[in-house]
Amino acid sequence: MLIEVDDRCDERLRDFAGLRDAQLRRDEDRFIAEGLKIIERAFAAGCTPRSLLLQPRWLEGLRHVLEDWPEVPVYVAKETMIEQVSGFHVHRGALGSFERPAQAPLGSLLGGRRLVVCEEIVDHANLGAIVRVAAGLGWDGLLVTGGSADPLYRRAIKSSMGASLELPWRRMTGEAELHALREAGFRLVAATLRPGAVDLSRFEPSEKVALLLGTEGAGLSEAWQAAADDHVRIEMTDRVDSLNVATAAAILAYALR
Repeated sequence: MLIEVDDRCDERLRDFAGLRDAQLRRDEDRFIAEGLKIIERAFAAGCTPRSLLLQPRWLEGLRHVLEDWPEVPVYVAKETMIEQVSGFHVHRGALGSFERPAQAPLGSLLGGRRLVVCEEIVDHANLGAIVRVAAGLGWDGLLVTGGSADPLYRRAIKSSMGASLELPWRRMTGEAELHALREAGFRLVAATLRPGAVDLSRFEPSEKVALLLGTEGAGLSEAWQAAADDHVRIEMTDRVDSLNVATAAAILAYALR
């Protein structure tokens, strides 16, 4: 259902208004897909659309998916108005609002062999990059703590290139999930620079691995390091004191895959 709009205060565009707002970083009802490719991946992942806000030039490229959703409003506007509504520079002038899918059940994640577990990783771009790494290297899913970034915030989805719409993930309620991982046969492998950590090149992973990654500044908390079964570090020169967490995740996930 195509609808031309020219008023940035149009009430029908409320899903797209003020997307910089903090509450949208943990929205319980919807998520925003930014850019044509991410919108296509949201449809491919089986997500239910609420509405789209597009420049006219993208209509033809989405015709093949929009035909299956004739009742979904497709608002058509100029790029400048789309940016006025959203409050930021929209990648190529295409936004989609979708119903937020349910998180993966813990039981299904425990049935995998390789999981990434993020403690308080707050940067959405970093988390999205970690999701992309996990999906690309064949890991089975992701767990994030309560204070971590939202894998379905628009910047995280964009950074993951849509992988966070397909990789199973769940937000943890506490450290009980760490115990559940161990009971399900996972060894908790902490990425850390602490003394005594084993060089990654010498580490032999077990059959089931849960890779623990810590927050951007301080890394893993003492409690999580104490809870880990193994501690590994990436060998590096003394030119830097650490690597970006997403970069470290890529190296670790490749070596432990």
